[in-house]
Amino acid sequence: MDFNSKPSAPIPNPNPKKPPSKEQQRDLLNHVEAYLAKRDGVDKLLKISRYATKLILASSLLHSSHPTLSLRLKSFESSVGVSRKAFRLGKFVQDLNALRNSHPHSKHQLLLSLLAYGGEGLYYFVEQFVWLAKSGLIDLKHARSFQKVSAWAEFVGYFGSVALKAGDLRAMTEEEACLESSVEIARLRGVGCAEEEARLGKLREKKMMKRLSVVQDLADAVMAFDDMLDGKAPFSKPVLMASAGLLSALISTHKNWVSC
Repeated sequence: MDFNSKPSAPIPNPNPKKPPSKEQQRDLLNHVEAYLAKRDGVDKLLKISRYATKLILASSLLHSSHPTLSLRLKSFESSVGVSRKAFRLGKFVQDLNALRNSHPHSKHQLLLSLLAYGGEGLYYFVEQFVWLAKSGLIDLKHARSFQKVSAWAEFVGYFGSVALKAGDLRAMTEEEACLESSVEIARLRGVGCAEEEARLGKLREKKMMKRLSVVQDLADAVMAFDDMLDGKAPFSKPVLMASAGLLSALISTHKNWVSC
């Protein structure tokens, strides 16, 4: 036996295990930290707290049996509403940037972009003055006028946003049909189509998120319309409004959680 000979190289594993992806390595606490580091993340948690409280108060379960708790919940809901306005200071700038960076392909799309980003941007801008009035820096008598303007701007913004997203959904549906056709043809020919199937899966996931975003906008638009009419709309029921707000909050929380 030749003791000076070099040891033979190890036989490579024909099925090596892939290292865990970045998504797999990220644990829950890191994800929560990233979520709470975003302003929108904290804002949506506050939104869930507020509208869940509104729903409890609207259900009339506590008024007779626990009047003290009911008063505390009303105070909590009001405080959270003011806190959310403080969290959104300067948020109108992101709508200005979104409008500046948008690339509409037609005059119709340009108009919808102006309505969506312009309306939402004006809403966030005016909401700053609502917060200043409710926090005591501006005379409270001006708060009602500011709230009226912000409600109209918010509703216009959601109208434009829903219209834009409806157009995006139509384009996604057409792209989905093309990909499905390509995958079907590849399968009939016995040709690999892994790339097309992956694109199709991502497109369907994106389409689902876009649909949820439309539902969220519609729920928020209902509440904005109710504010425009000072709570005198035919559907102005406290339980319905609180449910719409909670639905919107849950969808936006899910979107932010997935994106961070």
